[in-house]
Amino acid sequence: MNNSNINVGGNTVNIGQQSAVIRGVGLIRSMNDIRNTMLTAANGTPVFLSDIAEIVVENKPRLGIAGRDEQDDIVQGIVLMRRGQQSLPTIRRVEEEVEKINTSGILPPGVRIERIYDRSDLISLTTHTVLFNLAFGMILVFFVQWIFLGDLRSALIVSSTIPFALFFAMSILVLRGESANLLSVGAIDFGLIVDATVIMVENIFRHLAEGAPLNGAAETPAPAGLRGKLATIFRAATEVNRAIFFSAAIIIVGFIPLFTLSGVEGHIFSPMAKTYAYALAGALIATFTVVPAFSAYLLHDRVRETETIIVGILRRIYTPLVEFAVAHRLLALAATGLLFALALISVRFLGLEFLPHLEEGNLWIRATMPPSISLEEGNDFVNRMRLVIKNFPEVETVVSQQGRPDDGTDATGFFNAEFFAPLKLAKEWRRGMTKDKLIEEVNEALEAKFPGVNFNFSQYIQDNVEEAVSGVKGENSVKLIGNDIVVLTETAEKIKDAMSKVRGVADLAVFTSLGQPTLRIDIDRKAAARYGLAPGDINAAVQTAVGGQAAGDLYEEGSDRHFPLVVRLAPKYRQNIETISSLTIAVQDPTTNKVAQIPLSEVASINLVTGPAFIYREQQQRYIPIKFSVRGRDLGSTVLEAQRKIAQEVPLPPGYRLEWVGEFGNLQDAIKRLRVIVPLTIVLIGILLYVNFASLTDTLLGITVIPMAMIGGVFALVLTGTPFSVSAAIGFIALFGIAVMEGIILLSYFNQLIEGGHGRETAIMQACQIRFRPVMMTCIAACVGLLPAALSTAIGAQVQRPLALVVVGGILLTPVLVLVILPVLIDVFSRRTRPDVVDQRAAAPAE
Repeated sequence: MNNSNINVGGNTVNIGQQSAVIRGVGLIRSMNDIRNTMLTAANGTPVFLSDIAEIVVENKPRLGIAGRDEQDDIVQGIVLMRRGQQSLPTIRRVEEEVEKINTSGILPPGVRIERIYDRSDLISLTTHTVLFNLAFGMILVFFVQWIFLGDLRSALIVSSTIPFALFFAMSILVLRGESANLLSVGAIDFGLIVDATVIMVENIFRHLAEGAPLNGAAETPAPAGLRGKLATIFRAATEVNRAIFFSAAIIIVGFIPLFTLSGVEGHIFSPMAKTYAYALAGALIATFTVVPAFSAYLLHDRVRETETIIVGILRRIYTPLVEFAVAHRLLALAATGLLFALALISVRFLGLEFLPHLEEGNLWIRATMPPSISLEEGNDFVNRMRLVIKNFPEVETVVSQQGRPDDGTDATGFFNAEFFAPLKLAKEWRRGMTKDKLIEEVNEALEAKFPGVNFNFSQYIQDNVEEAVSGVKGENSVKLIGNDIVVLTETAEKIKDAMSKVRGVADLAVFTSLGQPTLRIDIDRKAAARYGLAPGDINAAVQTAVGGQAAGDLYEEGSDRHFPLVVRLAPKYRQNIETISSLTIAVQDPTTNKVAQIPLSEVASINLVTGPAFIYREQQQRYIPIKFSVRGRDLGSTVLEAQRKIAQEVPLPPGYRLEWVGEFGNLQDAIKRLRVIVPLTIVLIGILLYVNFASLTDTLLGITVIPMAMIGGVFALVLTGTPFSVSAAIGFIALFGIAVMEGIILLSYFNQLIEGGHGRETAIMQACQIRFRPVMMTCIAACVGLLPAALSTAIGAQVQRPLALVVVGGILLTPVLVLVILPVLIDVFSRRTRPDVVDQRAAAPAE
């Protein structure tokens, strides 16, 4: 066949003045060409292929089947977006191309392409959630400023920073070709963004109300040409500009750990860190430029500072509290130590998870059937499973995939079936139905009708990401790494038994490596040698006769499409062990020099045995995965208990080891990286504090605010039952900068009063009273800015909720600790004294 399906080139020949190409054409062009292919000639009579074989058009053996709802067989395609491209523009371009194909007449009559799923619906829902939280947060921030300042114009000036910072951040994102995502925009705390502006506007407002520096505090001279209100605004702005600049720098430094994250968490949180840095930079520019200008235009020369009802109530509570704390320093510090100890104890009760699951509004269900099942038999079960899932009223449609696609990109067997089930909007669900309850009901219905089949529940994007990261089809898995497949399988079953006793473990199963029925043909080398046959000759005959072998291609006339020509024995000669055993092998008879035919059973033994179904490899090593999910319990405590159980009950053979992958593996990698980066970040914050204060004592006082802020974050997680995750860790990192900023506000003003000639006790109490309002305003603004995200349960809010909870909880407790405990620490540890006292000490004669 190969010799009858060939074109050749014969170089060129000159014909007159032209050079002609010599081309010998022998390609098969039609079915008749195949039938008329000569195999040999006997006594002048040709033997054609049609004399000994049937030539038919058939499909290649199917490797998989897709179905949808009541349709048991559909053609499904998947469009992959290139890495780094933007989702919505790509989806729009794909939709345009699909519409062109549907309307161009390319497809056969009655055939059209229909969309099953794309990300646009999820993006739309999450965008709505994020924008709602942003808008609500911005409104809350505005009202906080109004309530605390009691002046609408001042509140408008503060709020004007938000659109400026947002526009600045979005402009840089556009210029750098970066896109906004759920966390890069959704997790922005506009209360934090306007903190610097709050400090500036509050100080300008207070100076305009007082008309002169307070009680002899050091006055900054105004530049020539500035008089009256402009000079007052200039002095008020320069009084706090250093504290504002270093506070913003410290907040940005606090986000450095986010830039070091890699993997899934890096893709999620690195854009957030960049957007925060851009927005803070924009807010800082606005604070030093736009805010003083707006203040000059909008605020009157002589404003009236009236303490609002809320500020008055808070101050009446605060003043005796701080006086009591300073008067009873040991008691205040002991109470703080007790609070910190309670937080440390509470940490032990926190669960652990990698990231909260983003609600996608769909189910991705994987069914694992017996490993030896055929495609046809398995498809009957898959069609019935699809209808069971479709019968739930919350399910919109169900698409099933069994086996593998034609391109082989998803290597799996006929035993693997996956179901994609988009869900209706939650408002259309049955009353009281939740997604967890729905999963439980679907799982119970499937297990009742299909005993012996393992089911695993996930979501579409989540499943793809987890499989891409771990290489295993499952939410979490344990990789048992070793050499011998039999030992791997036996040990994996023991590990499965140990894990089945752990509360919270669900969808537990060992990936099948053995159990594949195999017709094994073992060649008898001595018997083959007697016939002059090498093992390769026998295997080549088996491969061609049973499996089929390509003998060139048939090219379609007028097209570049081509189809393989496959030579294979007719089905009746290869349908069972007996017929395969009777398969004849051609041998040369050395005495007569004729070809003789011997049965395969003469030179080989044919047996039906159990063989490997799959051999999993990674880093040149074999492994077998044990997959599992966690439901009704946090991931960290579940895995830690499972690790203890396995260590106690399953001794690993020498040279074998376990590797936990999936969400828990990602969590371990992220924590390992943060353990190095977070301390370095705190050191950098300390360096900035030292540059600002030029005092080691003041630097340490500023850093003490960090653990005080973390207390509130821990309590927020414990009280809401939220596990510690990478998202929560980012919230704690954000708290570092916010808390230190509040400390700088108080400590800087205390130092300023000391330099202005105030006594220590007077300076402490006056700094507390003057800085009470800006500290409360910045803290509450930062708190309410993320309050909608902390309380939201809509689609798209799950990933940012732990971050928001930590920030809100930490900020709620921060003003209490900063305004009450930090003054006590300043009183105990600060060594700053009035300049005249220092001069007197220096001038005192030695005795």
